[in-house]
This record gives sequence, structure tokens and C-alpha cells, in this order.
Amino acid sequence: MRYLSAFLLLFTGFSCFAQESMTIQQCEASFLKNNLLLLAEQFNITASKAAVVQAKIWDQPYLSGEINAINPQDRKVFDVGNPGQKGLAIQQLIYLGGKKKNEVAFAQSNIAIAELQLEQLVRNLKFQINQDFYDIFFNQKSINALNLQISKLDTLLVSYQIQSDKNNIALKEVVRLQSLVLGLKNEKNTLQKETIEKQKEIQLITGVNNFLTPVVNEPELDTKYNLTKISKDSLLTIALSKNPDYLTAVKITENQDLFLKWQKSLSTPDLTLGLSYDQRGGAFRNQINVSFGIPLPVWNRNKGNIMIAEAQLNQLGITRDYKKMEIQNNIDAALQVWQQQQSQYVAINKSVSSNLESVYQGVLGNFQKRNITLLEFTDFIESYNQTTIQLNELKKGWVIASLNLNFVTNTEVF
Repeated sequence: MRYLSAFLLLFTGFSCFAQESMTIQQCEASFLKNNLLLLAEQFNITASKAAVVQAKIWDQPYLSGEINAINPQDRKVFDVGNPGQKGLAIQQLIYLGGKKKNEVAFAQSNIAIAELQLEQLVRNLKFQINQDFYDIFFNQKSINALNLQISKLDTLLVSYQIQSDKNNIALKEVVRLQSLVLGLKNEKNTLQKETIEKQKEIQLITGVNNFLTPVVNEPELDTKYNLTKISKDSLLTIALSKNPDYLTAVKITENQDLFLKWQKSLSTPDLTLGLSYDQRGGAFRNQINVSFGIPLPVWNRNKGNIMIAEAQLNQLGITRDYKKMEIQNNIDAALQVWQQQQSQYVAINKSVSSNLESVYQGVLGNFQKRNITLLEFTDFIESYNQTTIQLNELKKGWVIASLNLNFVTNTEVF
């Protein structure tokens, strides 16, 4: 009982949190402005662009020199004047085989991957925002309905308690009514607990400190998410051109192909060119020489790294094909779920909610007039509550199924 009291106290204070009314568009705008993961991910793009700058840089030229330390013939030290000896040389490494071109192309392809990864993050978090937003909205609708009934039943319970104290009605009827109210409060607390979890998630993603009160135009939902014709083939075509998960797999495969070309180009030896000056140490005085050098490709042709890159390319190609199959399956599953949710929602008579409320008022009035028994009344109230909550859950499921199609295709199907 102690834990139950603490539980009830926690959620009684739910309404004490600061509230902020927001539409889904306002939530998404706040997310794009405030989300820390999004801001952090953008630095990957900056780093990838910096890697391209670095890839374009050639090795530094190498400057060397020599001066005389001891001249034993003339018995001098550091004899570097006109009759002495000194020399200078400068060398530059020249890349052959398209190494720099391939390295730059590989680095540039990493920018596209970083941009797709950022798009993936935006897409995933926006989907989470939408899910949480409509979870909160429909949960609050159910909570409000329960609060209204609890308020009415609490008033009824007070009058029953008075009548029981006067021995006008049996105590068991009071207990039965108390049990019904407690059941409703427990149902409400379960919904509030779930709502608070969703509130914390959406606060973290959007950077909004206050608890969210979703602003939704329900008639617009019926229009927005109500499509009668939708083709699986067209959805698949859209998804393969826009889904960042699949596009990332494609881009990573292309990136690995560029890496393989780079590794193959590394098997070509590089040329070292140089220019040197020698005052007296060569065949002639003040001699100027041109030097060159190139490694002989005898032992190391980068064969191992090329084989590794080829194996990784084959692996990524299979992963890309698997991702395509996964997209196809996700489209099929998401479309089936949406069609099922839509058919169930459309099958509900639009007057169900109003009819249900009319019946509720009639049953409540008849119970207060003692025209129906307490057992009949409580059975109806329990059925009424379950129906109200199920209607909200059904519409929430339909909306989220629609959002899932948007998520899989990464486009505004709805």
C-alpha cells in the first residue's frame, strides 16, 4: 500500500510540470536547432572536408647541405670560403601512377558518406519525435477521458458513502464502486507513466525543457493520412533513391572501390628528383648536378593490401545487396501494416465516439435514478473505458503506421 501511495502521488503531480503547447512542426524546428547529437555529427562533415585538403598536399621538398669541417691539407677548420668546400641539395618526391588523384578521390567520397550519416541521424530522430508526439497526444486524450469519469465517479462515490453510512444501501455497493474508481486510476497511472517516458525522450531530442502539450488538428489527420491508392513498386523506387541507409551502403561500396584503386596505384614506385651544388667536391669546381631515384619494384608491390581491399569490396557489395533486400522487405511490411491499420480505422463508424458518449450519459442517468443495478453500471463503465482507450490506440497505430512509410522511404508519402 505504501508503494501504491507513492505511485499515485508521483502521477498526481504530473500536471504540476511546466507545460508548453507545440505542433509537430514546432517540435521538428526545435530539434534541428537544439539537438546536440545533430550538432556533433556535423563536425564529421567538417573533418571529412579537412581530410580532402590534407590529401591534396604533397610531401615537403627535402633540403640538405654539407660544409667542410676539417681541411687537413691547409690545416683549417670550417673552410667554407672561396678555396674551401660546401655543397647544397634539394629533393622532391614525385608521385607516379595516379596516387594523389586516387587519394583525393577517396577522401572526397568520405564527405558524401558523412553527409548521408548526418541525414540518417536527422531521419531517425525526426521519426522518434513524431512517434513520441502522437504517443503523448493520444495518451493524453485517454487520460483526459479517464479523468472526467474519475471525477464523476468520485462525486457519485461520496454520495454512496453517505447513503451507506445511513444504511440506505449495502456497503458492498460502495466497495464495488471504489474498486471501479481504483481500476480507472490505475489505468490512468499506467498511461501517465508511459507518457512521462515519452516526454523525457522528446525533451532530450528537441532541447525543450518543459513538458509538451501536443497541438493537433484531428480532422486534418484524417485527410493527411488517408490515401486510397498506393503502389508498393513506386514506394520501393522512392526508397532506393532516397533511403539514407541504402544510399550509405551504396556510397560505402563506391568508397571502397576508390580505396582499391588507391592501393593499386601505391604499387607504382615514386620518383625522387633533386638538384645539387658542389663547390669543390665533384669532378668540376662549382659543379651543379641533377639527381633522380626510384625504388625497384622487386619485393613490395603492395600485393597484400590490394588483396585486403578487394576482399572488403566484395564484402561491402554483398552488404549493399542485403540492404536492398532489407529495404524491399521493410516497404512490404510497412505497407501491409498501414493497409491493415487503415482498414480497421476506416471500418469504424464515425459516429461511434458520439454514440458512445450518448449511451454513457444515459447509463449514468439511469444508474443515478436506480433504474439499473450497480453491477450493470460498472460493467458498462469498464467496457466504455476500454472502448475509448482502444479507439485512441487504433487511431494512434494508424498515424504511426503512416509515419513509418514516410520513414522507410525517407519522403513525405503522406
